[in-house]
Amino acid sequence: MAHTRTDPGTGEPALTHIQSLPSWLLNRASARGRRLVADALAQDGMRMPHHAVLSAVADLGPVAQAELGRTTGFDPKDMVGILNDLQAQELITRAPDPSDRRKNAITLTDEGRKRLARLTELGDEANEELLSALSPAERQLFLALLARVVGQG
Repeated sequence: MAHTRTDPGTGEPALTHIQSLPSWLLNRASARGRRLVADALAQDGMRMPHHAVLSAVADLGPVAQAELGRTTGFDPKDMVGILNDLQAQELITRAPDPSDRRKNAITLTDEGRKRLARLTELGDEANEELLSALSPAERQLFLALLARVVGQG
């Protein structure tokens, strides 16, 4: 007969305790959300970091490359690669910033705007699937609570 390990602090079976922790549940929900969104974006040949940068350029553009890196949190070396990929697909342009010619200003192209609209739709569908077990009122409450947990509410 197998012996069930218990958590010394609670006396509960260890796995039951772990699975009830907010940090464990948030991690599992986050992993599921990332997987759903990554799979959805892949339908259009896009990876999550590229989508994040494309979205940030749409929100901030024209934006200096350094500011874009700080805002998105990507390492400058990774940012260069992401921007190169997006430029090769003609989704963004890089041109000298008129206010400081030493910097590059990043802007979306018309094709970049169209592609972002498709990606937004795919991402929305993935997030819909993520929250499909919740009623509209539960979703609103859940998102409000998550915003508070992460310090945005």
